[in-house]
Parts: sequence; C-alpha cells; structure tokens
Amino acid sequence: MPSPFARHIAACNNLASPAHLVPFRIAGQQVGWLSRDLARALAFWPREFHFDAQGVSLAARLRSPAARTEALAGVCERLARRGFFRLRGEAFDVRATPDGPALATLDRGALPAFGVISQGVHVNGLVRRGDGLHLWVGWRSRDKSVAPGQLDNLVAGGIPAGLTAEQTLLKEAAEEASVPPALAAQARRVGRVSYVMAQAEGGLRRDVLHCYDLALPEDFVPRPNDDEVERFELWPARRVLEAVRDTDQVKFNVNLVLLDLFLREGLIAPDSAEGRELRAGLDQGPA
Repeated sequence: MPSPFARHIAACNNLASPAHLVPFRIAGQQVGWLSRDLARALAFWPREFHFDAQGVSLAARLRSPAARTEALAGVCERLARRGFFRLRGEAFDVRATPDGPALATLDRGALPAFGVISQGVHVNGLVRRGDGLHLWVGWRSRDKSVAPGQLDNLVAGGIPAGLTAEQTLLKEAAEEASVPPALAAQARRVGRVSYVMAQAEGGLRRDVLHCYDLALPEDFVPRPNDDEVERFELWPARRVLEAVRDTDQVKFNVNLVLLDLFLREGLIAPDSAEGRELRAGLDQGPA
C-alpha cells in the first residue's frame, strides 16, 4: 500500500518531463527553463537574448552580474505589464546550482516563469516536554496569495539576494515570530529538501529549502510581528504528523519539511520501506 505521506512529495514533484520547456542559460550555464510562450516573447529583445539549438541564452556581452541584472530587470518590467507574472520588488540570486556563484539577480515574482532556482529557510520550533516532542505551528494569514489559512512552520522565508541562509533565518524569525536574535541564532541546520513543481498558472518552482531545528524553552511563546501569520499554536508532534498524514491543512512544501523532521525524530521509522521511500523523495530538486 502506498504511504499516505507520499502524496505530498508527488504533489510537489508533478513535472513528468521538461521536454516542452526551453533551457535558459547565463554565461554558458543552464539556470532555468522557459515556457515556449515566454521564449517567443524574449525574441523581441535580440540585444539581451540569443537563440540557438540549445535554447535561450542571456547575451554574452553582459559579462558582469550587475549588467545581467540590469538587463533582466528592464525586460521583466515590460513582461510584467504584459501579464507574464507579477513583480514582487524583491531580488533573488540566480544560480546554476544551489551552491554555485550568483550570476545575476531576478525579481522574486519572475523566478517561476524563468524556472530559476529559489532557495528558502524553514525552521521547526521544537519544545521537548516530559510527555514528548511538541511543535510550534503557525496559521498563515487568510489574505496570503499562496496557501491562505494553512499551517506553516514556526519561521519560513525566501533567501533574498546577497543574504545567507543564516542571515535570512535571523531576519525572518524576528519579523514573523518575534524570536530574539540570540535565541534564533541557536537554530541548528539539519539538512535540506528540494522539489520541482509545475504551477497551474504556469511556470516552474525549483525550490531548495534549508531546514533548521530550533529548541525553544517551554516559557517562550512566539508572537506574529507582521501579516504573514495570524497566530501560533503549540501542538504535540503526533498531532502534526496526523495533520500531514490525514488532511490538506498544511502548506504544500511545509509537508516536506515536516516529513524530514518525522524521519529524523523516528516518528516515521527511517529504516522502514516507507521511510526509505520518503527520504529518497525529499530531494528531487536542483542538484
């Protein structure tokens, strides 16, 4: 019988094949995938984009990350006006691999359209009591454009251009959950999960999520400090596991972060056939 948890991994890795997409390169390295409609639109900027049998490349004359960023920003403003995506006003680094150098920056709203890797941090807020492990979960604002009203990690956020995962963690912890920097800095990096997800509205999410565990004292209570989360609740880990297993209450990619935690904590036996299948499925995204 298939694992009831595996449906979340399948939902986040729903791209059967990229054959219908056009490779996008910068400085000879593939950084993304384009729909054919977007590739055709880019043909209107021949000074910025070069077309060949291998796909679309940013012009070789744009030799520096700054020059590439400027060219992409100008094109993206015009593409946004034509309805290809909505600009977010937040720059993310463009990399060929998660650990590679930044080749340019691109507005966060354009990342899926260009099929560019996006990286983020997710923090599990752990409280260990005499009766077992508990987790702080956040209820996302019902005004959010993505997963409104669903369950989220204690802290989660994309890594903006120029920041490290740890710097992003400290920033997001203060902004989203009022976690003091000295406490947030105790978060322990425990790994990462990744996936490639075709979006219903078009575009491709190629996400790498850096996972952290933060052990919190029993008397600490997180408080929303922006409009991301409506409230936080402390749940027994078993209740969180049941929500992931039996419901669709949890934000799509947060399910993967929690599955990673359940495997590490032994709530799902990591050496079982189910555990090995889930572990293999948690890293299907950018290498």
